[in-house]
Amino acid sequence: MKLKKDAAVDLLTLTSMGVRITPAGRQPVQVSALYEMQATSAETNVLNVSASLGLRTKALTKFVAGSPVARFIQGELRKRNIAYEGQEVEQGGPWGFRHQFNIADAGYGVRGPVVHNDRAGEVGRTIQAGDFDFDRIFGTDGCRILHLSGLIAAMSRDTSDACIEAARAARKSGTIISFDLNYRASFWKGREAELSAVFREIASVTDILLGNEEDFQLALGVKGPPAGGSGLAAKIEGFKGMIEEAAKAYPNVQVFATTLREVHSANRHSWGAILRAEGRWYEEAPREIDVLDRIGGGDGFVAGLLYGILKGWEAEKWLQFGWAAGALATTMLADYGTPSDEDQVWSIYKGNARVKR
Repeated sequence: MKLKKDAAVDLLTLTSMGVRITPAGRQPVQVSALYEMQATSAETNVLNVSASLGLRTKALTKFVAGSPVARFIQGELRKRNIAYEGQEVEQGGPWGFRHQFNIADAGYGVRGPVVHNDRAGEVGRTIQAGDFDFDRIFGTDGCRILHLSGLIAAMSRDTSDACIEAARAARKSGTIISFDLNYRASFWKGREAELSAVFREIASVTDILLGNEEDFQLALGVKGPPAGGSGLAAKIEGFKGMIEEAAKAYPNVQVFATTLREVHSANRHSWGAILRAEGRWYEEAPREIDVLDRIGGGDGFVAGLLYGILKGWEAEKWLQFGWAAGALATTMLADYGTPSDEDQVWSIYKGNARVKR
């Protein structure tokens, strides 16, 4: 892939920001009285590794004017070295707009995590293409990679159009486009035909396409792996076959990737990943990892993968760094990984958890 050399932003995304509240002490929501709050979105989770390691990142979003939650979000983005651009809209009274709440406990042992999304009145659903000057952002200022997610693409007709227009402008300017399909059945209900067309159009101009089996089948209509066979090896081969079919349908895509996860308990997973880059396959066989909070592991993988691409590394290192960045995210209470430096991520990949003095 040919990345721009001179650009104001290395990695940019379109997103709807909200907050996540998590019970203290890994307790379930229904018995908890004390919570921790963080600013969050799947898309800014993907920016976080690059932002932490000194690259220039930016989120295009929308805020509720005068909202203390909006101010909290803006402050957290600044702390994370993520620039932002977005209009502010009036709340419109107590039953008007707000930032979404993600209520999640991390689970423990045999009790799995439970996530509840409360998105009524979400201001991000009003994001429109006209909110941003894409000609300036991609043409004049310049951006090396645009990352889009199926979550923001499926939120509303307005956000769908905004993602399409952003992708078109990015493509026109020579910006690399990354698209994580992130299929959610609740977002698609009653809009299947409409969203299928949206996702196919974005995928048709995408350079880096990410997702699991369900994502490719339900969001893009790619034929799934054949029935039969058991075990991880069979699953990997089946997924590869499905991706080869996707590569025929979307010849512009140069990179396909997904994570592999087996859950032994809420605190112990086997974590792996596979990558197809310019027709060649790379694999990271699943290894057992300890998990503090699994939410954000997949975003961490994408974050590390895109960082490796931005750094100009070989494809094998993209996958290795992505695997380790995803593993790092699962060791943190926040749903994004914040590495102190590249060496910390490489130490995770090498299995070196010895103390550093």
